[in-house]
Amino acid sequence: MPWLKLLHISAVIVWIGALLYLPAVVVAVSARREPSTGDPTDAFPRHLLRGLFVNVATPAALVAIASGTAIFMWSGLLAQWLMVKLALVGLLVLGHASCGMLVLRAERGQAVAPAYAVVVTLTSVLWLAGIAWLVLRKPF
Repeated sequence: MPWLKLLHISAVIVWIGALLYLPAVVVAVSARREPSTGDPTDAFPRHLLRGLFVNVATPAALVAIASGTAIFMWSGLLAQWLMVKLALVGLLVLGHASCGMLVLRAERGQAVAPAYAVVVTLTSVLWLAGIAWLVLRKPF
């Protein structure tokens, strides 16, 4: 079971890292109009956004959710804090979907409002903080 917890925590770290990174890089890439050689965002072309989302963030999310479910099923734990945590994970999945929408807008060449990216990032951080608090404190 310790290896399963390690897998879960590792997948969560990768997933959350991608959720925090993607909105910022989407805004930077979508704000670029003409490619220029000195622009740091030239190192991250639009087509790589989908690759990061589809090949890194989404598999990490699936592994985190699957391993978390396996831990839950294996331990047989059924507590109120766990139900609240699962609801927050559901909200985190909505944040993941919002990142996907940002990636699609950037791919289409549409401008992405920095305020929207900030909201996606801050809500993801809020849900993550709630999940961490519930897991560490197990308040009820």
